Amino acid sequence: MTSTDSAPNAVPNAAQKAPAKDPWDLPDVSGLVVGVLGGTGPQGKGLAYRLAKAGQKVIIGSRAADRAQSAAEELGYGVEGADNAECARRSDIVIVAVPWEGHGKTLESLREELAGKLVVDCVNPLGFDKKGAYALKPEEGSAAEQAAALLPDSRVAAAFHHLSAVLLQDPEIAEIDTDVMVLGEERADVEIVQALAGRIPGMRGVFSGRLRNAHQVESLVANLISVNRRYKAHAGLRVTDV
Repeated sequence: MTSTDSAPNAVPNAAQKAPAKDPWDLPDVSGLVVGVLGGTGPQGKGLAYRLAKAGQKVIIGSRAADRAQSAAEELGYGVEGADNAECARRSDIVIVAVPWEGHGKTLESLREELAGKLVVDCVNPLGFDKKGAYALKPEEGSAAEQAAALLPDSRVAAAFHHLSAVLLQDPEIAEIDTDVMVLGEERADVEIVQALAGRIPGMRGVFSGRLRNAHQVESLVANLISVNRRYKAHAGLRVTDV
């Protein structure tokens, strides 16, 4: 009897369990084109500026192409402007930074252009009254889940909710000291968004669950607004021990 016969239950080396993947081993996204819907608004414009400054190819979208082109010229760094449909068509990743009031209609109108794309929703459904900001809960559960429902042929993730538009747009600030909570259904898509966040100096993308958990992430912005008003700050978030 051979040695192989004497160990019938031995597992070949090739079948042994592979080592766990390093969660910080993220893909190279430097060659991807990033579109920013709502790129003429404060948050969208700030994100476009930071990503372009980091070397990313960026196209900002607006309902009016001339408005997007004017904003792109202001930003420099090779940023281009286009209407929302062209921005969606030409981009590999599309960040949604439109006002909550126009979120659903905008996405519904771009369903065809966004098919097959990775769509990153950073919209925060908020209301305001004399007591300050408060969270709204969409029928679908969150803005990100509304995006997923409206874009069945797209891959939807959620990220970039807690960033200060003031800091993003300030050319005197070299680094944005914050973490970005990233939510999504597919690990590969989440890692792309994490890597994109990591292109901005000082920023880090952290996996924070599936889209069903997006509501509390979006809602936290109401708390940050209260922090900012009390302390005259531009607060962000850091996740510790990871």
